[in-house]
Amino acid sequence: MTLSTQTARLLAGTATAVALAATGASADIRMWTLEEQPERLAKQQELADAFEEETGIAVEVIPVTETDLGTRATAAFAAGDLPDVIYHTLQYALPWVEAGILDTQAATDVIEELGPDTFAPGALSLAETDDGWASVPVDGWTQMILYRADLFEEAGLEPPTTYAAVETAIEALHNPPEMFGFVAATKVDENFMSQVLEHVFLANGVSPVGADGFKGFEEAPTVEVLNFYKTIAEASPPGEIYWDQSRSIYFGGNAAMIIWSPFILDELAGLRDSNPPTINDDPTSTELAENTGIVTNFAGPSNPDGAAWADIRYMGVTVDADFDEAQQFIEYSMDQGYTQTLSIAPEGKFPVRQGTEDNPTEFVEAWAELPAGVDRQQPLGEIYGQEALDELVGGLDVAQRWGAEDGQLALASKIINSQVINRVVRQVIDGRLSPEDAVAQMNGELAQIQ
Repeated sequence: MTLSTQTARLLAGTATAVALAATGASADIRMWTLEEQPERLAKQQELADAFEEETGIAVEVIPVTETDLGTRATAAFAAGDLPDVIYHTLQYALPWVEAGILDTQAATDVIEELGPDTFAPGALSLAETDDGWASVPVDGWTQMILYRADLFEEAGLEPPTTYAAVETAIEALHNPPEMFGFVAATKVDENFMSQVLEHVFLANGVSPVGADGFKGFEEAPTVEVLNFYKTIAEASPPGEIYWDQSRSIYFGGNAAMIIWSPFILDELAGLRDSNPPTINDDPTSTELAENTGIVTNFAGPSNPDGAAWADIRYMGVTVDADFDEAQQFIEYSMDQGYTQTLSIAPEGKFPVRQGTEDNPTEFVEAWAELPAGVDRQQPLGEIYGQEALDELVGGLDVAQRWGAEDGQLALASKIINSQVINRVVRQVIDGRLSPEDAVAQMNGELAQIQ
């Protein structure tokens, strides 16, 4: 980057900060949000308006692009002009505490007031600090194995909750090109492959980081991971596969299993015209959705309890906040207004607060009735059934991410973003590297990452 480019960006950032400060002058508190799509912003403003009507506290909802959030927060902190509340991703929770941007006591007070037992344990544990929590969990989603439950039932197969069950299903159902046993991510420069791989590694209890930083992959369980991933890749179509082909092949009825995020659920049910199921001639058909089973927590041979991979979003109270008013807004958003919070995008906002002390399942039940979809809308509960919804929400109880519990999320993110793991796994898939040699190569390259 040239000096002139850096200067231009700094000036632009300063101008934006000044503009935001000016527009926020009439509000009592300001909230930055990553949900910047117009329809989602509108719903957040409706929530803020309802809160103002209830309390007299005005909230300015300010959209921030996710890729800009880190630099914006750092600049605002330096200027003493942070917003009161930031709706943010998991990756910022603990680092922002260390940087002095978030006030942990304010977030902890909110969680204690609402009741820690009303939150999904996994969502809380990922943001836990020595004396409380960095931020308040708001919503999340769990990555899923989608599978053809109708074909599994016909073949007498168990749901794909373990490596072994997946492999057994592949043996029974793989019949290309009519039916691929799996569609695995194999395009090394796509984050989709990184995300799927982390889930598969976690399922077998394998992580490259520990409490003291990089620890390297343990050979025996990692070899199990690599052999499993090679199996599902060999049951996939040839070429470089990422999320788009994975979805298209499953939508066409030519895949027994895929791994995807829940943002596929409305499309799978024929509620979005831009990406309809093509298994039959009716793009609005719910046939494929009704024949799809969902698994979020699955296990490898070295980790019988398994793991779920989840993306959690949080609300943090900043050190520049009006603490009382910020806390009131978050409490409202997570209590009286929580159903409205989840309604912003029900297919990707699972309730991390499942209910209240008096009604422990209140918000899960309300979420199941929220209309999902774009061109048509229908509650997910009507399409997928209670068992599937329980699986989706239940994944948040055991949600994991590399480095989160060890305070090494930043290092784990650098390791993932390096795409070393993707590249080496692809060499194993292609038969250019043995699993044992792959473990040594990954450990050697990843040890250089600081």
